[in-house]
Amino acid sequence: MSSSDIFFGEILGTAVLILMGAGVVAGVVLRKSKSYGAGWIVIAFGWGLAVMTAVFIAGPLSGAHINPAVTVGIALDSGEWGDVPAYLAGQMLGAMLGATLAWLAYYGHFQAHLHDAEIIAVPEKPAHPGPVETHRPGPVLGVFSTAPEIRRPVQNLTTEIIATAVLVLAVLRIGVNEQLQVTALGGLIVALVVVGLGMSLGGPTGYAINPARDLGPRIVHALLPLPNKGSSDWSYAWIPVAGPLAGAALAAGLHRLLF
Repeated sequence: MSSSDIFFGEILGTAVLILMGAGVVAGVVLRKSKSYGAGWIVIAFGWGLAVMTAVFIAGPLSGAHINPAVTVGIALDSGEWGDVPAYLAGQMLGAMLGATLAWLAYYGHFQAHLHDAEIIAVPEKPAHPGPVETHRPGPVLGVFSTAPEIRRPVQNLTTEIIATAVLVLAVLRIGVNEQLQVTALGGLIVALVVVGLGMSLGGPTGYAINPARDLGPRIVHALLPLPNKGSSDWSYAWIPVAGPLAGAALAAGLHRLLF
């Protein structure tokens, strides 16, 4: 496959991934959505189905890495780095495009949700007597990127490393199995792994397990003219980038050592 196929395939695949993934989160958390309040299981399955759809669409063009951690893990395992820049550039652009499309699809719901009197009060309510906390994350940041339930950087980083290592190790095993490479079964397995990770390890951090999935939409969140959106939480943003990349390196090392 050519560099241009890889670049445009990753834009397309990652855009579909984020459109559907951010879309399911928006449907669950935004008021006046028909799926409002559907819960974490719906979000985990939604992200898994988003992965399956993205792999099915972009696979013939780029192999559908749709995740810098996957790209880096494969490169570390194989030693082939020539196409890595095309993969990473396509993934970041695709993630930003997908987040923008999700915003457009739910535009009216974002406006209705964030103009709600209860929501408007949240960013301006101090947690304790003293200055107002204008830096705190907004009420819809989770549609675009991840955030920990308990903010402990070492634990949060460790969770992302472990979860991503499982994902990348599964991808590497599929990559060496010719029967899975040539069928849709490989994409389905990866999708189910993502669902399983969401249910098992998604609770602490929201399981980014994909640097582009978190950083690209976070940039879009910072740029969009959303009312009362609050901070994009840049102090946390390094964890869903560094954690998955470290997890990918761990998975590649284990794969070379054990298989």
